[in-house]
Amino acid sequence: MGGRWGVVLCLLFWAWPDRVAAQELEPPNAAEDWHFLTRLDVSTLALLPGGDSGTREGFIQFGPTLMLDGGAGFGVNLGAPVRLRLWGGVRNAGAFRQEDWDSLSDWGQLIRALKLGSNEAPLSLWMGALERYSLLSGHLVRRYSNRINPDYHPAGGLLTGTLGPLYVEAFASDVLGARLFGAEAEVDLEHVLFGRPVQAGRYTLAVSAVHESGKGEGTSPKVTLAHLDGTAMVWTRPGFELHLLAGWGGQPGTGGAWGAVAGIGADVESPALNARLRLEARRQHGGFRQDAFGPDYELARFRAVGASSQPLAKASFPDGGSVYAEADVSWDAEQLVGRVHRHLTFSWAVEVFTWGRVDTDGRLALQLFDRNLELAASVLGMGLGQPGARVLVSGDLRWRFAGRLYALGQGGTLLFPEADGALRPGAYASLGVGVDNAR
Repeated sequence: MGGRWGVVLCLLFWAWPDRVAAQELEPPNAAEDWHFLTRLDVSTLALLPGGDSGTREGFIQFGPTLMLDGGAGFGVNLGAPVRLRLWGGVRNAGAFRQEDWDSLSDWGQLIRALKLGSNEAPLSLWMGALERYSLLSGHLVRRYSNRINPDYHPAGGLLTGTLGPLYVEAFASDVLGARLFGAEAEVDLEHVLFGRPVQAGRYTLAVSAVHESGKGEGTSPKVTLAHLDGTAMVWTRPGFELHLLAGWGGQPGTGGAWGAVAGIGADVESPALNARLRLEARRQHGGFRQDAFGPDYELARFRAVGASSQPLAKASFPDGGSVYAEADVSWDAEQLVGRVHRHLTFSWAVEVFTWGRVDTDGRLALQLFDRNLELAASVLGMGLGQPGARVLVSGDLRWRFAGRLYALGQGGTLLFPEADGALRPGAYASLGVGVDNAR
């Protein structure tokens, strides 16, 4: 089913919105496999503080994009928004929004996506923005986004390698800052005991570790977590897999900080439908929790969800249990195997804790009217049902109305980390037009 490459491909496709459209420029029997796409968006952007905090700012935003697609083994997507101030801001703020380019890490936003190596290659590299990234088993890093902080724009990196029965995936949240990084090594037990199996990955044992160095776009406490996972595929049919999983994790050097997990998962794959489903029962003890590096981590590392003003690494986490459910589903009416954007894409996760807290994260994207209209909505809710809950929402629209011309709109809520670790609420709204050579 190619599950271990699914995450890498999904990350690439999120940053590769018109790869298929660019391919359609060439006839089916074209000898040249290289394709390109150029694009320019021009829009207004308003940053609005919540309540009476902060300063209202308005910008005109230019978004140039260049994509080169060299087939399975190479691709690059370059471009970054350039924001020129129209109004607002603090005194002597300057023509450009300084927070977008005030650190070395921010220059990583020039790389939207870069891939070196195909699915079959023994070694491959991917770089770009991380959106809902999970490190293999996902029990340390799950649905992580490295750009949820509006003033931090790093390029993350994934390095994958295969050697016989061993598969390794390493990641860095910021390749220019070397801040949050980790790896997971997975061994195919059937391969080790009985030789190369007909179907790889039926019985695996994996170990992972993630380290936060605490430096980069502000300072936060250092922390290291580790996890051990086992997976057994118990039922397989063409286009369908059912597996059981179990794991145990902890914080090295901290006694009594541990967690356990057991669950079931299913993968469905067909030309029209791709689905990954998971249901888990979890136990947390001594401050450890699964998915500590989750969707809001780049905010929580400064201030954890809840009434406490402590960063996540120092905030207390009650002993207890939880039930976790996750679904990633994509569907396309035309049943095009190679199409990277489907008519429907749905990604949702929820964790319900025995002591009354609920965390949820979801995104829904639609393509309508011969794919000329694209709609997307996202929601992140952390600590629901408890004091100090955190909720972020956003929406996107893209409407192609005249061949190569399209209109776009975006809006949502934000949280800006302050120097003292506080999170300043805000909102944004953007309207504009764009042109590309996709059609």
